[in-house]
Amino acid sequence: MNYRHIYHAGNFADVLKHAVLARLVTYLKQKDKAFRVLDTHAGIGLYDLSSEEAQKTGEWREGIGRLIEAELPAPVAEILAPYLSAVRDLNPAGGLTLYPGSPKLVRMLFRPQDRLSAMELHAEDYETLHRLFEGDFQSRITRLDGWLALGAHLPPKEKRGLVLVDPPFEVEGEYERLVEGLAKAHRRFAGGIYCLWYPLKKGAPIKNFHEALKALEIPKMLCAELSVRSDRDVTGLAGSGLIVVNPPYTLKRELDILLPFLKGRLAQDRFASARSFWLRGETPLN
Repeated sequence: MNYRHIYHAGNFADVLKHAVLARLVTYLKQKDKAFRVLDTHAGIGLYDLSSEEAQKTGEWREGIGRLIEAELPAPVAEILAPYLSAVRDLNPAGGLTLYPGSPKLVRMLFRPQDRLSAMELHAEDYETLHRLFEGDFQSRITRLDGWLALGAHLPPKEKRGLVLVDPPFEVEGEYERLVEGLAKAHRRFAGGIYCLWYPLKKGAPIKNFHEALKALEIPKMLCAELSVRSDRDVTGLAGSGLIVVNPPYTLKRELDILLPFLKGRLAQDRFASARSFWLRGETPLN
C-alpha cells in the first residue's frame, strides 16, 4: 500500500463522505442503545493541513476550505452541523489546521456507550492511529486488512452499527471487491447501516458497479454522487460517490438539500454535477 490520505485530507470527496457519515452517526444516536462503528480503512485519524504533504497538493482548499467559513442556508447549516462542529472543535483558535479523518470524526460524535473498531493495514499509519486513540476504552484499533474485517468483525456485539468501507482504490478490481465485501458483510449483519465510498474518474466502471450492487437484491440502497469537474480532459479524481445501505428515512431528503449546495460551492468547472437516487428500495432510478 502506497496511498497516503494526508495528500487528500479535507478535499471535496472528504466533505461529502464525512458530512454523510456524521448524519448517519447522528441518526444512530436517536436511540439510547449503544452502537458500534466499524471503519475498515481508517488512515491516521487526524490530519495536519499545515504539513508539507497537505500543502503540496492543497486539495483541502477546494474542499473544506471553501465550506468552513461560508454562509450557509439554514437547511444546509442544520444538515452540516455535526460535521462542521467537529472540524471547528479541532480548531478552537479559528482557521483550519487540523482535519478529522473518519475514525476521529465519529469518535468526536459518540456518547459514552458507543464504540469504534478501526482497521488500518499500513504499518506507519497504524502506529499513528494507535497513538491517537491510546487509552481510549471506547476505541479498538487493529492492524488488519480492512476487507477481512467485513467477515471477522461482524456482527458487532451491540447488534446496532455502521460500517464504513473507504478503500484507497490503488489496485484493479476494487469496485468488484466492494460488491463482494458488501455481500459477505450483509449476510452476517443484515440490519447494519453500510456506507461505501467510491471514486468517479475517467473510465471508471460505474454502471457495471451499480448493476452488480442491484443484483445483490439488498432491499434498500441509496446512492449519492458529487462531481466537481469534467473527467474528459483530466486524469485523477473528478468526483466521488457513496452507497448507503439501510439509510435513515430522512437521508434522501437531506441529500436533496445538501447536494445542490455542495455542487455550487465546490464546483471547479461548469460541468460539476450532483445527484442522489435509490439503487434499490423506495423509487429506483431506471
